[in-house]
Amino acid sequence: MEMAVANHRERSSDSMNRHLDSSGKYVRYTAEQVEALERVYAECPKPSSLRRQQLIRECSILANIEPKQIKVWFQNRRCRDKQRKEASRLQSVNRKLSAMNKLLMEENDRLQKQVSQLVCENGYMKQQLTTVVNDPSCDSVVTTPQHSLRDANSPAGLLSIAEETLAEFLSKATGTAVDWVQMPGMKPGPDSVGIFAISQRCSGVAARACGLVSLEPVKIAEILKDRPSWFRDCRSLEVFTMFPAGNGGTIELVYMQTYAPTTLAPARDFWTLRYTTSLDNGSFVVCERSLSGSGAGPNAASASQFVRAEMLSSGYLIRPCDGGGSIIHIVDHLNLEAWSVPDVLRPLYESSKVVAQKMTISALRYIRQLAQESNGELVYGLGRQPAVLRTFSQRLSRGFNDAVNGFGDDGWSTMHCDGAEDIIVAINSTKHLNNMSNSLSFLGGVLCAKASMLLQNVPPAVLIRFLREHRSEWADFNVDAYSAATLKAGSFAYPGMRPTRFTGSQIIMPLGHTIEHEEMLEVVRLEGHSLAQEDAFMSRDVHLLQICTGIDENAVGACSELIFAPINEMFPDDAPLVPSGFRVIPVDAKTGDAQDLLTANHRTLDLTSSLEVGPTPENASGNSSSSSRCILTIAFQFPFESNLQDNVAGMACQYVRSVISSVQRVAMAISPSGISPSLGSKLSPGSPEAVTLAQWISQSYTHHLGSELLTVDSLGSNDSVLKLLWDHQDAILCCSLKPQPVFMFANQAGLDMLETTLVALQDITLEKIFDESGRKALCSDFAKLMQQGYACLPSGICLSTMGRHVTYEQAVAWKVFAPAASSSENNDGNDNTLHCLAFSFVNWSFV
Repeated sequence: MEMAVANHRERSSDSMNRHLDSSGKYVRYTAEQVEALERVYAECPKPSSLRRQQLIRECSILANIEPKQIKVWFQNRRCRDKQRKEASRLQSVNRKLSAMNKLLMEENDRLQKQVSQLVCENGYMKQQLTTVVNDPSCDSVVTTPQHSLRDANSPAGLLSIAEETLAEFLSKATGTAVDWVQMPGMKPGPDSVGIFAISQRCSGVAARACGLVSLEPVKIAEILKDRPSWFRDCRSLEVFTMFPAGNGGTIELVYMQTYAPTTLAPARDFWTLRYTTSLDNGSFVVCERSLSGSGAGPNAASASQFVRAEMLSSGYLIRPCDGGGSIIHIVDHLNLEAWSVPDVLRPLYESSKVVAQKMTISALRYIRQLAQESNGELVYGLGRQPAVLRTFSQRLSRGFNDAVNGFGDDGWSTMHCDGAEDIIVAINSTKHLNNMSNSLSFLGGVLCAKASMLLQNVPPAVLIRFLREHRSEWADFNVDAYSAATLKAGSFAYPGMRPTRFTGSQIIMPLGHTIEHEEMLEVVRLEGHSLAQEDAFMSRDVHLLQICTGIDENAVGACSELIFAPINEMFPDDAPLVPSGFRVIPVDAKTGDAQDLLTANHRTLDLTSSLEVGPTPENASGNSSSSSRCILTIAFQFPFESNLQDNVAGMACQYVRSVISSVQRVAMAISPSGISPSLGSKLSPGSPEAVTLAQWISQSYTHHLGSELLTVDSLGSNDSVLKLLWDHQDAILCCSLKPQPVFMFANQAGLDMLETTLVALQDITLEKIFDESGRKALCSDFAKLMQQGYACLPSGICLSTMGRHVTYEQAVAWKVFAPAASSSENNDGNDNTLHCLAFSFVNWSFV
């Protein structure tokens, strides 16, 4: 094959170097003629007929060659160029396929070892079982390996830990220490980023990746160790101690802080040992694991805002590849302490898919991105360098994460928390905007209004894509114009900003994207015109720098984000950015728990169709597999002047409420299952549904028990009923009437008693909060409750979501009806008008 290709090239080259003379014989081109033709070819590979004739006239050494022969020479030259490029491409593909084949063969060997190990374990277990059955008197003896105590404060002890970490990491990366399964939707191939796998049935959550990258091992190790550059959830990474290991390697003690993805849970931090060394086969290894205790690392003040998570043996194995480049093996193995988050978020902290998307896959994609940029394979818009665009993306993501988390050591403090709607307003008076531009010297700081809520039956990728493409459906142009005006100098800066109208047109200008288009950076121009008569023809366009991620519906476990910030139309590299946006995170149901999926569907109907007019579609709950859940986090930031702080805070709360309402409409419209998606805040006080429910609770209580639950003035509005219910000293909760009742509403005292939020409330079942005696009392009085409409339960103990015991003097339960049912005693038993059950816990307190 190679000889045939060589002979073909030789014949092709020979034909290019010959031409017909006037006598009809083939004559070779002279070196001077070839040089002249090559110069023209470099300028224009396909010259026109006029250009070829001009070439013959101007170049005397080509005068004896026919124009037709010149044309043939250029045709042959283009053909040879094309063949060279194709040969180069095929060689590159061949190298990739060879490396991929090597990886697949190694993966196959690992799987065969894993099968052999499982077969041996199975045989051993059968033998042990037979022994126990045949000899019941034998006692099983369990021996626990005794590890020598190692001093983590001495170099020798740290080296011992480092060597053990290296062995454990290599057994995970290339061995069978972890039961790996292929990542859903990530099939290996010549065009794929790599081979990805996630753990099953192991302590914590783990993910593994291996792939081919055209960079040298040392360069790759430097990039991966700089975790904040590619891991968007990494807030900071600080190396406290570094010393040589004596074998050419280094040992480092590292403290890392990570962001929380929502406002519903605290952030995580890690205190780890990182070991960098090389192996005998020329491979480079960076491995890492958590150290117990705080050591000499983070002080208490720095770590007080975080929950300490554990990193089990993880790291990077980088092997030089034949023909250049490297083969990378990445393992991330974490224990994120899921016990410390609300129940609704626990699947997020127990998902290997999420760790794979956020860390493992992101690391490999980032390395490949840099490799392609260094080879000049990627072209970006507006003449910006890749490093500048990457910095913009990182600043947008980091600014949004800072707003969502609101760390005190960054200067954030909570201004007020609107518990009725779970909207948190935080303020940062020390935000260093003043350093970015002289025009910002009058600013008093930055204010952020944020909220998190539960969505069901809404694909995150579809929702984010709609919000990106149809901004006018949820955004207020005047708010965007206000934010933009505060970040630039000029006579139109606030508070004297001219009134402007939005034309409804947005133009998206792409700047750059990652290899697989999972992240896009773009500039959005919102077209606006002044309403003032004297400025009628002047443009008031608003420009936004925007990053959009996770719009691929097939990416399992991927987070979808839309983050944007006003920017000057000149688009300077050091432009101040105050990001706002949306984050939608899919939350998997618990593995193998089909009842959770069914309950999720029932909950969706409770929160949406039960308050709507018309019959409930019965077939909607029939397919539990279509139910999906995700957490939506919204954070909007607004620069403000010191004397306008309260005004901006009120505007921010009102705007976020409006955005939540708009997103709810969008979510209902795009829900693929035909079931109205439930928003965690839909039944929060302040919404029309909550006002209606408050009236039903109060009226039903009076109807059944003959006394007033709330003392309402006869002239009082419906909103006053809601406010009295929300501020009532007793814990009042409502649960649905389903096979497994779940809570759908609680007042402030109810949320405090259960130590939860309105979002997480929807994942708490009725039986979860009662102890054994409480459940027995409820079961014994349940028939009475359903027959006469109410029941009084004796004093008892219930449990909060954090496991704390709560005592109460008495609990009252009653049926809540719609107005038509509560006004007629003849309809008390009509289940069609029964809405929910209400519970009031009197004089409750923590034990």
